[in-house]
Amino acid sequence: KIGIIGGTGLDDPDILEGRTEKYVSTPYGKPSDALILGKIKNVDCVLLARHGRHHTIMPSNVNYRANIWALKEENCSHVIVSTACGSLREEIQPGDLVIIDQFIDR
Repeated sequence: KIGIIGGTGLDDPDILEGRTEKYVSTPYGKPSDALILGKIKNVDCVLLARHGRHHTIMPSNVNYRANIWALKEENCSHVIVSTACGSLREEIQPGDLVIIDQFIDR
């Protein structure tokens, strides 16, 4: 089962076939929103909107631990996460895909 934590633009539940919603709680509190269960090309997937489906959670207020715990409890073996941000480097243009090599773990 694949977990997808969608940021702005990749939290559209229409990417899933036969979707259902599941509200859960974790030892860390509630995740950002309901888990949306469904399939993509016959692969079981769980979609979670990082900022909530109505984009009401600021980045500094996302309950990351609860989000990961919820996907783990749903038996996701892999997690795909997207994020979007700007750049101050002219050579990085809108639409470029960048793989980070530095990470700040708060």
